[in-house]
Amino acid sequence: MKHPNITLSPEITRALNFSTPVVALESTVITHGLPHPQNLELARDMEHQVRDHDATPATVALLDGEIRIGLSDEELIRLADAESNSVLKVSHRDFATAILKKKNGGTTVAGTMFAAQLAGIKVFATGGIGGVHKESSFDISTDLRALAEIPMIVVCAGAKAILDLPATLEYLETMGVPVVGYQTDEFPAFYSRESGLGVSVRLDSPREIADFARAHWNFGMRSAVLVTNPVPETDAISKSEMEPLILKASAEAIEQGIHGQKLTPFLLSRISQLTEGKSLRTNLALLLNNARLAAQIAGEMKTNKQVKAI
Repeated sequence: MKHPNITLSPEITRALNFSTPVVALESTVITHGLPHPQNLELARDMEHQVRDHDATPATVALLDGEIRIGLSDEELIRLADAESNSVLKVSHRDFATAILKKKNGGTTVAGTMFAAQLAGIKVFATGGIGGVHKESSFDISTDLRALAEIPMIVVCAGAKAILDLPATLEYLETMGVPVVGYQTDEFPAFYSRESGLGVSVRLDSPREIADFARAHWNFGMRSAVLVTNPVPETDAISKSEMEPLILKASAEAIEQGIHGQKLTPFLLSRISQLTEGKSLRTNLALLLNNARLAAQIAGEMKTNKQVKAI
């Protein structure tokens, strides 16, 4: 689909024209999620993981008010080098602002899904989705609405562990979003493989996930299929170790009056400090793990053309 505010790179245009596997990647992890230079290294490594598994990476971001799908290395460097306070964090409501004011921006899960859908991309890899915050039950990420409304396979390591996970899962159930556990019966908690919470279905291969998504959409369902992929065991941090640190960071956020779009970056940064960088290493590992699985799923989606147009 041609859109006046969206520019596809030549590589993404070719991949979509020839129906080869494409995986969308978000950019707030570059602009707001990780410190420099880890953010640039991570952006490159995620693209390499996708390529190594025979798919084309489509990193989504805004540059000078234009939505770009598929970035050059120079554009990745530009995003990674920018000061976070000079770059917008772009979700649904922020696109018009970024376009009108010709701003640079990193797209959230919701923002990336919205842009990727316009381009016809069906598979997206991220770290952890947003959800219902513990600090306020009224603070609900737009990611959940996007998952309810945009038909896309979203691969993640569950919801970010700083969130109210039971409330987040309840919201997803209410909105009819299937939560797939990849080779697990338990909803992963981002840094941890365990949460004590279940998933709606367990699937054990990329082929099964692709078949499930086709069945879901061919019955007329319009939601995303959320695939939760636990962080590798060698990189995981136990739930018992993380919980008191998350509670401490959350209490500090409340005390300092931090909320809205600034809350998640604060909490992730503070938890990284409290774990002496251990949580950052886990974050990097799960992102790469999700990029690998998403590329494999995208390859399986290519093998069957029977998905109905939405």
